[in-house]
Amino acid sequence: MLLDVPGFIASLGLPDGCRVDQRVPKKLLLENGAPTAADKRLIANTVEEIQWVAALKPNTVGVPDYRDELREYLEVAVLAVTLRSQPAQDKIRPANAARLAELVHRAVPYPVLLLLYSGQSMTLSLAHKRWAQNEASKVVLDSDMVSMSLPEDAPSLDALNAFVQAIALTRQPRSSLFALYQGWMDSAQALLAAKLTGMFKAADGPEQAAIRRHALQECARLETEATRLRTLAAKEKQLARQVELNLALKRVLVQLAAAREQL
Repeated sequence: MLLDVPGFIASLGLPDGCRVDQRVPKKLLLENGAPTAADKRLIANTVEEIQWVAALKPNTVGVPDYRDELREYLEVAVLAVTLRSQPAQDKIRPANAARLAELVHRAVPYPVLLLLYSGQSMTLSLAHKRWAQNEASKVVLDSDMVSMSLPEDAPSLDALNAFVQAIALTRQPRSSLFALYQGWMDSAQALLAAKLTGMFKAADGPEQAAIRRHALQECARLETEATRLRTLAAKEKQLARQVELNLALKRVLVQLAAAREQL
């Protein structure tokens, strides 16, 4: 299943009233979202077009805004960024895609459902926002982005189809724009969990979704630790130390299996 931006946007089921469908000048991202010269080069060399697809507001989707001491969600933006084909490959390098997504999220004061499209695959990313601690009027990212490549990160066609259905606007919480956006994030994390379990399963509620988020973080941490221990064990010359590293690896793998049970 090859996803493209129009197909994915259609799967969201956005009402006509929230559609914007306006091209955003690339210079706005260069001026407002590129803190370093390297970031400016990345944007200039890889971004072909930025499209503001939709603005989800209380009066366009019938979902209340959200305010607390950490954040204010008056709207949720849907943006699509088309990337230039690269000379040696059609897909942007993962590190560059991740950095570009971060720059776009940082440049927009509202939470964003962001699509980066390279012609062969699509990267979906989401990130909560909060007030900066030292500057009340400035908005910063709140924790890490939730990001995935489609269709690569789907373990099967069934899982991908289930995710595309789960991401529909009508299936998200409607108590507030924060809850709606969290619903999108939970659907994305369900697909990341399916990559490890082989099966897509939407969370039964906020509590289970929170358990899954923590389990995904633990899986990532433990997989990194397992890789580190394998590398050290392979290089180790002393038998006693090698045994010690392998025992540590076994303990980490047991913990990893337990974390996966929470997905």
